[in-house]
Amino acid sequence: MGSLSCSHFAIFPFLSQGHTIPLLYLSRLLRRRSVVVTLFTTAGNSQSIRASLQDIDVSIIELPFPQNIDGVPPGVENTDKLSFGSSFLPFARATEQMRESFEKALETLQPPVSCVVSDSFLWWTLKSAQKIGVPRLSFFGMGNFSATMYQILGRFSPHAGVDSVDEHFPMTDFPEVKLTRNDFDPPFGDFNPSGPFVDFMMGNLIALSMSDGLLVNSFYELESRYADYWNKNLGPKAWNIGPLCLAAEISKSESAGYPQWLDEKLEKREPVLYVSFGTQAEISPEQFLEIAQGLEKSEVSFLWALKSKDLNFLPEFESRVKGRGLVAKEWVDQLKILQHEGVKGFLSHCGWNSVMESISAGVPILSMPFMAEQHMNARFVAEEVGVGLRIMPRGGTVRGHVAAEEVEMKVRELMGGGKVAEEVRKRVAEWGGAAHVSMKEGGSSWRTLDLLIDGVTGKSG
Repeated sequence: MGSLSCSHFAIFPFLSQGHTIPLLYLSRLLRRRSVVVTLFTTAGNSQSIRASLQDIDVSIIELPFPQNIDGVPPGVENTDKLSFGSSFLPFARATEQMRESFEKALETLQPPVSCVVSDSFLWWTLKSAQKIGVPRLSFFGMGNFSATMYQILGRFSPHAGVDSVDEHFPMTDFPEVKLTRNDFDPPFGDFNPSGPFVDFMMGNLIALSMSDGLLVNSFYELESRYADYWNKNLGPKAWNIGPLCLAAEISKSESAGYPQWLDEKLEKREPVLYVSFGTQAEISPEQFLEIAQGLEKSEVSFLWALKSKDLNFLPEFESRVKGRGLVAKEWVDQLKILQHEGVKGFLSHCGWNSVMESISAGVPILSMPFMAEQHMNARFVAEEVGVGLRIMPRGGTVRGHVAAEEVEMKVRELMGGGKVAEEVRKRVAEWGGAAHVSMKEGGSSWRTLDLLIDGVTGKSG
């Protein structure tokens, strides 16, 4: 392990909370192994990153973010403040204008950089790493199952000849996995997907294929079949080094309101369902209303982290569920909530970070996906590893409007003591235990990270 002290990782997360947070956890893991870490971001993102890493020695370099981008409001430097549909692409493409300042900074760093770790959406960093002759490791932010299914669809077209978007077809090399075109985010379920977003993703995938590895926020035991398949048939090599959330420092800060409320619920032995749909999903007011009605009718205690404004049903809803339900409109510490002994379920959009956090905390998931690869994650949660249940839209499709009755029924099923709920709780407890073992010294993710650091040091040295 003596060679590790000269390793220097340059880490560049995409400018989005869900993409940044796992790489901040990775920074902690690397520092614990005496690796030098320099993290790149912009002035608009730096304050929250500095606050998150204030207790560890990580250099943070602010690069100027491009100005006057068509389609992006002035001053916005994080996708959480954007409309995903209309502004994401111009925002993501504009990051390439940061390349010159990134490369100048890379060349001056001491000790010399051993490798560049960057989000896959920052495709252009491959050329920056090649310019200084170091490996580039890509971070995609999704699990092995989802990444593999998307690659199989693109390479082998198992959906060819399937007319309906809701008709099941077997996946190439995984005939027991039956998916629909609707499980893939539009337009990727089309036979010949095209358009600016497809072009953008193809650029990312080409850069990924030319990179030296893919960092995966998962652990080998959870997705071994798909990790093995990826490494044998797809590539570049996937390094499973998660769940990265287990590197988080436990927050000592107490925010007013919800922690005390959760403690009171625990004392009364009233299990709580945590409800959150992340920061990027664009959900209609009508769908929010159905969710609210389902939660109200379920008679289950819940904590709903809800950042959406202008929902006119909220005041009446809050007064009707007072005592049993709490709507938190400020920022909440999701990890801390999931680790609370009284939280017994998570109604989630199934973003991969949330899936990893929930499994690590041993909390079963009620999946209600909206965008990106969330539908694939929902399949994984309910059908592959059995750590949760799936809320389904009307009409036998996986994509569309979800009725209040479905929310109510599935909430009752997950939070009740029935046979299905018991099996799900048993499975998530087992996988949660395995997640912790993987991250401890000698565990699979621990060993993988050691091998990765040694390999990078050898390449750059």
